[in-house]
Amino acid sequence: MMISGVVLSIIAALAMAGLISLSTFIKPNTNSNHLTVMKNNEQFTGMWVTKDGYIRHELLPGGRYDEARGNKKSAYHGSYTINGNHIDYIDDTGFIADGDFKDGVLYHGGYIFYRED
Repeated sequence: MMISGVVLSIIAALAMAGLISLSTFIKPNTNSNHLTVMKNNEQFTGMWVTKDGYIRHELLPGGRYDEARGNKKSAYHGSYTINGNHIDYIDDTGFIADGDFKDGVLYHGGYIFYRED
């Protein structure tokens, strides 16, 4: 079942306010279709970096990410899912974001990320 962005925003806000637990809504997905989607999107795993190198966004295999900002390693980390060229994030505090891959570039949160070889 897919959850709309509006519903995710409401859930994240309630979780951040301490009114609900995200574990109520987020369960591991053992559906074989999900595993197939993840396997097909391995092309997106790896390090994505802003042109100035300030933000280093690593998409890890298995649907986790770790983001460094400046000298702060692991400034943000959480889960991601990819559907086609669209990526949805939920960090471990409940904050949600999204982005899109176009022509080998990741557009996310007002930033432009380039794949690091």
